[in-house]
Amino acid sequence: MVHKTTKKKQDLKALNNDKPLRKHTEEALQQYFASLNGDRPGNLYQLVLGEIEEPLFKAVMDYTQGNQSQAAGILGLSRGTLRKKLKTYSIS
Repeated sequence: MVHKTTKKKQDLKALNNDKPLRKHTEEALQQYFASLNGDRPGNLYQLVLGEIEEPLFKAVMDYTQGNQSQAAGILGLSRGTLRKKLKTYSIS
C-alpha cells in the first residue's frame, strides 16, 4: 500500500512531467539568482514564501469550495492561522 503523502507527491510529479515540485523550485531559484547579475537579494525567504503561499491557499480554498475547516485540516494549520493568511492575501 502506498502512503497517502507519497501518493500525493507522485501525483505532483505526474502533473509536472515527472519532475518533483522541489526541482521546479530549485530551477526557479537558480534562474532568479542568474537574473540578479551579481546583486545580492534581500528578504529572499519572505519573497519565496509569498510566491508559494498565495497560490497554495487559493488552490486549497477552491478545492474545499471555501470550507475553512477542511482547508485548515488539509494544510495542517489551525483555522485562526488560515484565516490570518487568507486575510493577508485578500482571499475570501
